[in-house]
Formats: sequence, structure tokens, C-alpha cells
Amino acid sequence: MKFRFGTKNAKSGDTAAADGPVKKEKKEDSFPVFLIKLAVVVFIFRSFIFSPFSIPSESMLPRLLIGDYLLAAKWSYGYNRYSLPFSLPLIPDRIFASTPERGDIAVFKAPPTAELDYIKRVIGLPGDQIRMMDGELFINGDAVPKRRIDDFVLPVTQNMIDAAIQGGRLSPCTGTQFEDRDGEGAAVCRYPRYVETLPEGVSYEVLDLTTTPQDTTRTFTVPEGHVFMMGDNRDNSEDSRFPAEVGGGVGMVPMENLVGKAQIMMWSTDGSSSWLLPWTWFTAARWDRLGKTF
Repeated sequence: MKFRFGTKNAKSGDTAAADGPVKKEKKEDSFPVFLIKLAVVVFIFRSFIFSPFSIPSESMLPRLLIGDYLLAAKWSYGYNRYSLPFSLPLIPDRIFASTPERGDIAVFKAPPTAELDYIKRVIGLPGDQIRMMDGELFINGDAVPKRRIDDFVLPVTQNMIDAAIQGGRLSPCTGTQFEDRDGEGAAVCRYPRYVETLPEGVSYEVLDLTTTPQDTTRTFTVPEGHVFMMGDNRDNSEDSRFPAEVGGGVGMVPMENLVGKAQIMMWSTDGSSSWLLPWTWFTAARWDRLGKTF
């Protein structure tokens, strides 16, 4: 009697080995597992690569507008607990640290509470002496060149109207003296604009609207491990010219508070959209601002 092994009789249903290796079907992840994996990817991306930030105020006019959304590079200045979502204390010290350059637009946790994200321009580095005199910036005793250019004409948007109401202002502009109309009769704000050029050759635009107390300051010496931050809208920015206090300035900003360097504009809206009207998401977009780099 002969026996055959490794065959299958289709009629009898006898168990037999397959002609080739048995392939196991890939098991799909359950939805909860997928969400966990997605959360891990987002956590890593936001902690170590890029993180989104929105612009809620006019302190960085003319470069940044209310309603701008940008990505900040997290690797630029190193990593610490402020790099992580919710400032999780998983990184005890600042690692891969590097010093910013003058002229960088940086996101940081604002002193004294280190709870809110602010965005300003780096003006002073450790050891620098910073002073404002009659609206003119001095670094280490030398005046930073400041050149008058054409006025900055800013169309009035719903963002600006909402900000004025929240701030208790009657005008969407910083003052009624800056209200104007463009060639088509639309409401605009017209602001005096200048170009400053730092010692390294970095140039950027600033607004200098009128004479304010912060136009003339004492001489600030930037301590080791800190930076001096200023807003480009010089008369409408609570920055390192003011002491660090809740609802006020930020004083000298510790480098450990730096979160990232502004990198690219990913979205911008004038504030006129409504969640219930999807087509307004597109009509409110300021398409010409998307993709701008810093």
C-alpha cells in the first residue's frame, strides 16, 4: 500500500500541505491604534520639526498681520521642555542649543509666566548694549541706519475691527489720524514706514507712528543667556523695552524660552470667514501671503 503525503484531495477534503509557503494576511490596525500612531507622529513633528503659530496682534506690522498662520522651525535654537506640546518636562536641559542671529523673527514663551507664545524680532544678543533715542535704535553705541520709505497701506479687515473692539478702540487703525481711503474708496490704515539695517546687513521694515515713551529708553545690557526682543511696530509692541510682568512687557528673554524661528507662511485670513459658510474659507484667504518665507 502506498501513502502520499503533502497532497489534498478536493473531493474528500483531506488535509494536505500547500504547494508553496503559507502567506499570512496582514492584520489591519484598529481605529484606536491608528489614532495613537497618528498622535505620536504629530507629537514628534510639532516637537522637533515644525510647529504652527497664529498672529493675534499688530505688534509685528508690517511683516506680520493679524490672521497670519506660520510654521516655526523647532531645530533652530535647540530643544527643551518648551519645545514640547504643553511644555511637558521631558527634556530637562536645553540640548543642541544655538544662539539666534540679530534680525531673526523668533517665537518664545513670554516671561514672566512662560505660558503664552510671543513672536518678536531678535535685536540684542548677550553682552550687547541696546538703547532707543528719539525713535532711533542704537546697538553698542552705534545708531542703526533708519530710512524713510513709502507709507504702509493696510486694508481694514474684520480681524482689525475685532481687535479694535477687544482693545476698546474706536478705530480699526491705531488712531483715527491714520484712517484713509484707497483709490476705490475702501477703508485703509496708512502708517509711516521705515527700513532699518542691522550691523550684519540684515534689513527689515518697521513702523514708527508717533512719539511715545518707549521711543527713548535707558541703556539695556543684555545678560548672558538672554536676548533682547522688539516688535517691528515700535509704538505698539510690549517687548524687552518693558519689564517682564503679566499683561505687560517681557524684559530680557532667556534663550531657554525660545521655541522656534519663523520659517514660512502657511495660511492667512482676513477674518471674514464663517464656519457655517464653507465658501467663505476661500474668499477670506489672503492668497498672496501664502508661502512667504522669513
